[in-house]
Amino acid sequence: MGLEEKIPDGIALTTLDAMVNWARKRSVWPLGFGLACCAIEMMSTIASRFDMARFGMEVMRSSPRQADLMIVAGRVSNKMVPVLRRLYDQMPNPKWVISMGACASCGGIFNNYAIKQGVDRVVPVDIYVPGCPPRPEQLIDGILMLYKKIEKESVKRPLITQPNAQTQDERPGEVSGQPHRNPSGELNK
Repeated sequence: MGLEEKIPDGIALTTLDAMVNWARKRSVWPLGFGLACCAIEMMSTIASRFDMARFGMEVMRSSPRQADLMIVAGRVSNKMVPVLRRLYDQMPNPKWVISMGACASCGGIFNNYAIKQGVDRVVPVDIYVPGCPPRPEQLIDGILMLYKKIEKESVKRPLITQPNAQTQDERPGEVSGQPHRNPSGELNK
């Protein structure tokens, strides 16, 4: 008696948001940015035991222009910040970032001048995966949490991951070549 009986076979009804998010969710292509021991766990997630192929992520992309998910695994040194930001900027929209491990999320045990205390100071992070190093199951759980976040996005108004996230232009001293103070307080050029 309902509308379902009057619709011919082969016709599906949905919203544009649901259809676009369904396609985005099933075609996430990761860019592996492995910097330390967390990268070993990230690589084992792709291997046959945990099999990321079931999520459509058979291959880590080697070009940022072919990827829409950056997995930052490990500690980010200050010298790596411009490279990380450049790769993020080269990724097409929509793009997502997973911070994998304690070192990527907050600097971990490396509380010194050479290590960036959180990758969220460089790029906006969508999902944080805790651990030192996190197990592959934790990365898979983080990817599933990202899928839930993708399902809630809208074509009209995309979710802004961190509206208060600073870019390099807003933080003087983050880009190489700009003057900044070293740990002893002297001005470097």
